[in-house]
Amino acid sequence: MSDVNKVVLAYSGGLDTSVILKWLEDTYGCEVVTFTADLGQGEELDPARSKAEAMGVKEIYIEDLREEFVRDFVFPMFRANTVYEGEYLLGTSIARPLIAKRLIEIANETGADAISHGATGKGNDQVRFELGAYALKPGVKVIAPWREWDLLSREKLMDYAEKHNIPIERHGKKKSPYSMDANLLHISYEGGVLEDTWAEHEEDMWRWSVSPETAPDQPTYIELTYRQGDIVAIDDQQMSPATVLAELNRIGGANGIGRLDIVENRFVGMKSRGCYETPGGTIMLKAHRAIESITLDREVAHLKDELMPRYAEIIYNGFWWSPERVMLQQMIDASQANVNGVVRLKLYKGNVIVVGRKSDDSLFDAAIATFEDDAGAYDQADAAGFIKLNALRMRIAASKGRKLL
Repeated sequence: MSDVNKVVLAYSGGLDTSVILKWLEDTYGCEVVTFTADLGQGEELDPARSKAEAMGVKEIYIEDLREEFVRDFVFPMFRANTVYEGEYLLGTSIARPLIAKRLIEIANETGADAISHGATGKGNDQVRFELGAYALKPGVKVIAPWREWDLLSREKLMDYAEKHNIPIERHGKKKSPYSMDANLLHISYEGGVLEDTWAEHEEDMWRWSVSPETAPDQPTYIELTYRQGDIVAIDDQQMSPATVLAELNRIGGANGIGRLDIVENRFVGMKSRGCYETPGGTIMLKAHRAIESITLDREVAHLKDELMPRYAEIIYNGFWWSPERVMLQQMIDASQANVNGVVRLKLYKGNVIVVGRKSDDSLFDAAIATFEDDAGAYDQADAAGFIKLNALRMRIAASKGRKLL
């Protein structure tokens, strides 16, 4: 283990990463640098500094990455209308490449030769962290304690912490039965009763949203202003990317929007049930498709829809820092040059309803689309030849006796 002199640890200050910190020092005989990111998880981060200091850490990084997270990761992903397996808005997946990026940048700044994380050997996050790390620093060593040690239960971790005087409270408070992960885009829940796919999720599990049944009886109307595919204002009030998402979370949660209960296919091979709260993201997806509906060319829109599942899979599987994701992103971003305008939404008891959209770059031409007299803007007689040409191959096949039924 002597080839590792310094490790940058993704550190939350909780039980797992506090034990990992001490375990790294003891197992590898190395210095540990801690990195704690504020991605909008809503937790106080100062205790992480205090705990790291109490454990003798000399280099401590605690950073507010909320704006970078939304601007450079969430917004680009939503330009593609990204949904994994038809439902999941990738709230956990999209946070991992930013954490991997900062782990490597800090390793370079501090001269560390390794990074470490607390992801387990069963999940997707180990893949996401490590693929990102290797893409950005090919020679870096990655230490994943959950794949090396025998501390495979919470009780063993607590015993280890107690034995080594790690400042973790062994209190009598009721611990949440769920494994949760939160950032500005979403909060996820796994484990507990959710491991029974037939059992209904518990109402008191949800943190960010009211239930649709108890949401206000009057709808909430909002207007979102888009510039090149990104929201820049809510109700004419200019906002930064992180502020936009935080405000949409607040409004959406108050109207019971964004709850999801799914069984997804993990990249590592197993199926996993998870519940997610993504109020702001749910609103963003609906609104973005609405503004694209009047500003994108038909074939561009259809091509984006064809490529989106592949793009979603790339992000879910941890390949954000891959050449194929970069290539797709360049194409997606180019498509957004004219995705400008305003979308008006009605939010009501868990529903996001588009009630209006307008844009100076709109391709919608009322003079052509009208059911009234279009004053010669469209010759309906042209449709006969169009239909016959498109039917030609089917007419030929039928004349040759080809049977379809």
